[in-house]
Amino acid sequence: MHATECLLTYQAPWSWSQFHAHYALRALPGVEQLDAHGYTRSAELDGRCGWWRITPLEDVAALRLEVSPSLAPCLPQLALRVRRMFDLDAEPLRIAAHFRDDPYLADAFARRPGLRLPSAFDPFEQAIRAIVGQQVSVKAAVTLATRLVQRLGRRLPEATPGSPQWLFPDAPSLASADLSGIGMPGRRVQTLQHFAAEVAAGRLQLTLDAGSQALAERLRSLPGIGPWTADYIALRAFGEADAFPAADLGLLKAPLWNGASLTPRELARRAEAWRPWRGYAAVQLWYGA
Repeated sequence: MHATECLLTYQAPWSWSQFHAHYALRALPGVEQLDAHGYTRSAELDGRCGWWRITPLEDVAALRLEVSPSLAPCLPQLALRVRRMFDLDAEPLRIAAHFRDDPYLADAFARRPGLRLPSAFDPFEQAIRAIVGQQVSVKAAVTLATRLVQRLGRRLPEATPGSPQWLFPDAPSLASADLSGIGMPGRRVQTLQHFAAEVAAGRLQLTLDAGSQALAERLRSLPGIGPWTADYIALRAFGEADAFPAADLGLLKAPLWNGASLTPRELARRAEAWRPWRGYAAVQLWYGA
């Protein structure tokens, strides 16, 4: 059987190079694959497992989405999640116009109006990766997340050579696993497993149905999850346009500040003018505004 295909359109400009650079730093071996022409990953939806791939098109403002036969029945739901992941529903010129007179970011948005907000295909996976990434580099976080996949991931049924081989571990597996020797401090392991247990038991719903602020407050009520982790999950797990992790070191030390040392409170106050697009401001600052 052949893969099922469809086109996912967007409003230009949109930058494949931005997303390529983002995933080049973060792709999980065995789960995600990245090459010059596209991105592929494993997925599980509605009890079905398989893979999907996006390829940016050169002559059309669209991505080609290919879905394995096993996931074809889930194509509408999967397409919506891929659209969110690659921020295809953003209105870049409208967002850039919001920053036209901003004293800090007007230049950045004028030069790079197509920068989008990369987010995750699976919110639970991204939340786990945010917890794993507390106080370590992106490279170290990928190494730790890869160990979780190698220890607890499920083999993708009918995996073929050259395609993704593993599914990211689910909440019940992570909650009950022996994670000794995984390379994380004991307290962070406890945070990760408590979070996974809350999700597995249904006590924590990873949705924005009640708004991103409600989710962030619920996350902060869990042991070991502070403001940075909660805000980062809202931003990267859901592509929440106004999420802003003001305690992020990369934002506090962005080149735009010319070596000035901002506090999270000062940055949060400065970011008030950027609502309701603070997430896009964060992307510009990380990119090197």
